[in-house]
Amino acid sequence: MMHIPVADRITRALSRAHPGGDTVTLSYAAGFLRRRVLTTVSGLEFLVDLEHTTSLGAGDAFALDDRRRDAGIAVADAFFEVRGDLARLVWHIRNSRTPCRIDTGRLRIQRDRVMRDRLETLGAEVADGVARQPRRRR
Repeated sequence: MMHIPVADRITRALSRAHPGGDTVTLSYAAGFLRRRVLTTVSGLEFLVDLEHTTSLGAGDAFALDDRRRDAGIAVADAFFEVRGDLARLVWHIRNSRTPCRIDTGRLRIQRDRVMRDRLETLGAEVADGVARQPRRRR
């Protein structure tokens, strides 16, 4: 039986550049996870087993238990960047069961025209955002 490495922690990169190793490409919605088997672009499978559901984004990386490798995160989807009265806006976003990433001074949600219209009606500034792909080291 083949050993599948386990990632039970995430390292946060200090820069948006991928820290090295292999890459996993996730959609915005798939970036919210707790326990799942992921496959890197080179075909390595590993189990993510986190204590709590966590929001992942470009620049994050999994530290695999075999300590020889890591797997960086690439986000494939575009999103909306939301600014305004964040406490009030996040209440409406969560009430509609829309996944939301909370960053300093802004929220990120998956693009949805109806949600954009609702948030703008509430006074939010909503802009298109695209996740930057981490660069592979040469």
